[in-house]
Amino acid sequence: MNAGRLLARLTAAPALLVVAWLAVSLPLLMIGAFSLGPVLVLFVPVAVLVLRALPRRLGDEPVSWWSTGGVIAVALGFLALELAMVSQQIIVRRDPASYVQYALWLADHGSLPIPQDHAAFGGDDPALRFNSPAFYQVGTAVVPQFMPGLPLVLALGSWVGGPYALLAMGPLLGACGVLAFGGLTARLVGPRWAPLGALALALTLPMQWLARSTYSEAVAMVLLFGGLALVHDAGRAGRRDGRVQAFLGGLTLGLIVLVRIDGIRDVLPVVVFAGLLLGLRRTLGPPLAAGLVLGAGTGIGAGYALSRPYLDHLSGSLHPLLLLAAVVVAGTAVLTAVLRTGFGRHAFGELGDRVAGGRLPDLAAMGTVLVMIGFALRPFLETVRRVPHSPDDRLNAEFIEYLQGLTGLPVDGTRQYSEDSLYWLAWYVGVPGLLAATFGAALLGRRLLRGRSTEWALPFAVFGWTTVTTLLRPGITPDHPWASRRLLSIVIPGMLLFAIWATAWALPRLRRLGAGRRPGGRPRLAAGLAVLLLLVPIAVSSALLTFARTEQGEVAAVRGLCREIGPGRSVVIVERVTADRFLQVVRSMCGLPAARADGASRGDVRRVIAAVHRAGRRPALLGAEAADVAPYGPPHRAIRLRTRQDEKTLVTPPNATWSLSIDVWLTHPADR
Repeated sequence: MNAGRLLARLTAAPALLVVAWLAVSLPLLMIGAFSLGPVLVLFVPVAVLVLRALPRRLGDEPVSWWSTGGVIAVALGFLALELAMVSQQIIVRRDPASYVQYALWLADHGSLPIPQDHAAFGGDDPALRFNSPAFYQVGTAVVPQFMPGLPLVLALGSWVGGPYALLAMGPLLGACGVLAFGGLTARLVGPRWAPLGALALALTLPMQWLARSTYSEAVAMVLLFGGLALVHDAGRAGRRDGRVQAFLGGLTLGLIVLVRIDGIRDVLPVVVFAGLLLGLRRTLGPPLAAGLVLGAGTGIGAGYALSRPYLDHLSGSLHPLLLLAAVVVAGTAVLTAVLRTGFGRHAFGELGDRVAGGRLPDLAAMGTVLVMIGFALRPFLETVRRVPHSPDDRLNAEFIEYLQGLTGLPVDGTRQYSEDSLYWLAWYVGVPGLLAATFGAALLGRRLLRGRSTEWALPFAVFGWTTVTTLLRPGITPDHPWASRRLLSIVIPGMLLFAIWATAWALPRLRRLGAGRRPGGRPRLAAGLAVLLLLVPIAVSSALLTFARTEQGEVAAVRGLCREIGPGRSVVIVERVTADRFLQVVRSMCGLPAARADGASRGDVRRVIAAVHRAGRRPALLGAEAADVAPYGPPHRAIRLRTRQDEKTLVTPPNATWSLSIDVWLTHPADR
C-alpha cells in the first residue's frame, strides 16, 4: 500500500466505523437490547462491509510518506496529550457529565427510558421528584436530554474498561477528528499541506479543551470531515465505487443529526448539492440523496422517539429550523424538477456561463470581505440580549449575572455577547489566520463562480453557510472556553481550511515573482513565515491551558460515595445542588434508585423515610452540608473533592482554571 492510499483510507475510516456502530446500535436500543454481545455480532460484519468502500487513492497528486506520516504523528501525539490531560467530568454540572451518565446507563441497562422505581420509596409521594439537569421526569420514567448518538458511542468505552475507559473515548474521538481533518486538507488543498491542517486544528485551544471531555462535537466532526471526504472521493472513483461512496458520504453527513439536532442546519447545503446532482442527472445524485435522507431521517426520528422532552424544550429554535429545512427541501425539489427538463438544463448552463463571464464572481468575493467586516463592526452597532421566558432561561441569566459580578462587568443577565462572535474566533485562530481565511474564502467563492476549483463546491457551501449562521447566532451560554464548542465542529476547521488554501495558493505565485533571483531563498522564507504566522498565534492562545488538568478525582470520589451508601439503599437527596449533581450519578454508577426531596419539610422527609422502611428497603440521605442531613441521623462526609475547573470568561480569552470544591454528606436514618 502506497502513502496516498494509506492516507486516503486511514482518514476516512473513523467516520465509516462510527456509521457502522450507530447503524447497529440504534436499532438495538430501540428494541431494548443494546448490549455488548448483540452489538459486536452485528457491528463486525457491517464494519467490514462499509470499510470495503474506502477510497483506493487520494487523487492525482503524488503523496509522500512525509505527508502521511506527519498526519499520523500529529494525531497520535494529540491522542497521547489528551489522554494525559483527560478530564473526569462525571459529576453532573454541564453536558460532558450528562453524556457520561447517559452512556453508563445504556451500557449497563441497554434500554430507555430510565425507570423512577417508585416502589423503592414505598410508592408515590408528593415530596419526591426524579428530575435533574439533563434528565427529565416524564410520567413514571426519566428521559435523558440529549440525542443518543454520542452516548451510544461512549458506551463502548464503558464495556471495555468502565468509567475510565469511557472517559478515554473523548481523546480518542478528538484524535480521530484531527486525523480526518488532515485527510480532508489533503483532498482539498493538497497532500503536502495535510500535516499542517492536522497540526493547526490540534493546536487550537477549543480542540484541546473539547477532546479532554465527552462532547458531542467530537463525533460530529469525525462524521463531517469523513462525509465530505467520501463525497469528494466519490467524484474521482469508478462508477460503482463512486455510487457506494456517495451513498455512504450522504449517510455519514446525515447521521450528524443523530449526534446533534442542530446538525439539521449544517446539512442543508448538502440537500441543495444533492438536488443539483439529481437535476443534472449526475450518477452520484441518487445515492447521495438517499444516504442523506436515511441518515438525517434516522436522526430526527430517534430524537423524537428517545429525546422528545429535549426537542420540546428547544421548540423555540427547533421549529423555525425545521420550517427552514422544509422550505429548502421543497425549493430544492422544484429546482431538481426544473433541471431535469431539457429547457431547465439549457437555461442553467446559460446562466452558469453568464455568471462565470460576468462581474458576479468579483462581487461575491467583495461580499465575503464585507460580511467579515460587518461581523467585526457588529459590537459597535448592536448589543444582543435575550429576555428569559422559562425557568432554564432565568437560571442562565442568573449565571451570567454571577459571572459579570465576579469579573467586574456591568450586571445584565439578558446579555448574550453574541455580537463578539468574530472576536471569539480571532482568539482561537489568531488575527493572521482570520485574515488569511477571509482572503481564501473570498478567492474560492470567486473561483467557484468562474467554474474552477469545483471540488470545493460542497465543502465551501457547508463551511460558509454554517460559519455565517453560527457567528450571527451562536445560541450558547457565552462563557469561555464553554462557548468555543459552538465554533469548533465547523467554524474553526473551515477557517483553518480557507487559511491553508490561501497560503497554498499564494506561495507558488510568490515563487514565480522571485524567479531569476537566488534560487529557493525568498520563496522558502515566505513559506516558513506563512506557516509560522498561522501556527504561532494559535499555539500562543492555547499555551497556558495545554497542560492544565481539570475535574480530576471524580471517578474515585463517586466510587467512594457508592461504597459509603452501601447496597440495597433507596437514596433521597435533600439539598438542591447535590440533587442536581448526583441524582443520575447514583442511578447510573451506584445502581441504586434515587429521588430528590429538596424543598420538602422535615416532616415530609421523615414520611418518605418511613415509607422506604415499610417497603423493606433502607434509606440513605445526601446533602451538601452536615446540617442538611443531621435532622435524620448521624451525618458523615462521603465526598470531599478539591480540584480545578474550567475558567468562565465573558469578554476575554480563557487563560487559567478555577478551583472547584464538592462536598457530600450522608446519613443512614435508623428505623423508627
